[in-house]
Amino acid sequence: MTSHDELIDARATELVARLRKQEITPLDLLDALEARIAAIDKKINALPTLCFARARDHARRLMQKPAAERGALAGMPVAIKDLTYVAGVRSTSGSRIFADFVPDQTDVTAERLEAEGGIIYAKSNVPEFGAGANTFNDVFGPTLNPWNTAMSAAGSSGGAAAALASGMAWLAHGSDVGGSLRNPASFCGVVGMRPTVGRVAAPRRYTVDPTLSVEGPMARNIGDMALMFDAMLGEDSRDMLSKPRPAQSFLNAARSGWKPKRVAYSRDLGITPVDGEVAEITRAAAMRLAEAGVIVEEAHPDFSEAHECFHVLRARDFALKLAHHLDAHPDKLNPDVIWNIEAGLKLTMRDIVRAEHQRAKLARRLDSFLRDYDLLLCPATIVPPFPIEQRYVAECDGHRFANYFEWLAIVYAITLAGACALSLPCGFTRDNLPVGLQIVAPAHGEAKLLAAAMTLEHILGLDLRPIEPRVS
Repeated sequence: MTSHDELIDARATELVARLRKQEITPLDLLDALEARIAAIDKKINALPTLCFARARDHARRLMQKPAAERGALAGMPVAIKDLTYVAGVRSTSGSRIFADFVPDQTDVTAERLEAEGGIIYAKSNVPEFGAGANTFNDVFGPTLNPWNTAMSAAGSSGGAAAALASGMAWLAHGSDVGGSLRNPASFCGVVGMRPTVGRVAAPRRYTVDPTLSVEGPMARNIGDMALMFDAMLGEDSRDMLSKPRPAQSFLNAARSGWKPKRVAYSRDLGITPVDGEVAEITRAAAMRLAEAGVIVEEAHPDFSEAHECFHVLRARDFALKLAHHLDAHPDKLNPDVIWNIEAGLKLTMRDIVRAEHQRAKLARRLDSFLRDYDLLLCPATIVPPFPIEQRYVAECDGHRFANYFEWLAIVYAITLAGACALSLPCGFTRDNLPVGLQIVAPAHGEAKLLAAAMTLEHILGLDLRPIEPRVS
């Protein structure tokens, strides 16, 4: 019989193969996770809400089907971000407003994963309503980084990333606006991908056409992430932007051996300071693609309007989604959320028109740039993990940021331009903290993005197995 430790260390792709052969069951995996969480999560607080009874009921129903009819995930457990509703499971969004909320319906993203044989067993911690790149809230408290528990796991998918890194998840759902998947993946030494808008059907509670936010997969390695991505795909009538599932599996695409001919690396995209050690590590990793015969040059398109554009469009989205909470519960919102909503409510139509025009320019420039280069590479975050007590990065390399999210420009510029992108672990600082390399492909370019990332993952040869939390 396979031990819990052996199961926790295994890749999701290996476990799915064993599930299909019925060498193991979903219940075996849930048992291993429950034991791991009991031993580990008190040290980092990544998965504050557990639903193992519901998960085992789902697993038993799934096991009544023939193995070939159990979906792409075949009974693999999946952690769901606490911004997404799961029927019968406490769903707080990290807010005191929803501290005791239990929805009676499951959001489309989680529903799709369950339909493909994913077993939801936990909700991962988030900042309040996903605002900010440090995971803490007044309901559950902060999530700590497994590599050093004095440090932030980033956010807003910080609970998901920390759970993956510490062996409390093989697969985890996340979402991304200004790097909410990519930043925690970088800080925790896992992988996270922001897909093209519409690849994954998303819940549309307050607006029907937002294009800054997407749902996406997170895992410990590229193959596992591609497996999960395949399970998330497909159109749904509840999301008018959702796209049909493509004919080719993205896991097969990742394993195809495709390699880019020519890629660009940029230290800073021309718009942000970057910690010197992070720049050195990411550049060294990007240059190793030359070992696969890839031409690597230093270049980037013009992202000069990104700061102003993102500030306006992000504020607009906050006002659209959360202004009613400010009206009803002003005493239960943290200051950052209030500031975002109020900034959105102050916008004029002229502000919004200008920002939309800026975004269109950014998208055209990046698309043109990626006709000359197959991919764009740069740091996924501009600093290593910072102390958990800091709400955000206030300064880098002598530059003081204008607000609490400007330090995220290296990821939100890519969001604005409509590309798909992922964060790949690429090395460690002198303090043994992870650093992520952001790899960017054109919209709808996930197949090449994943294949190139798998090539570089093999070249770098990092040990991506889970770690025991390292208490400072």
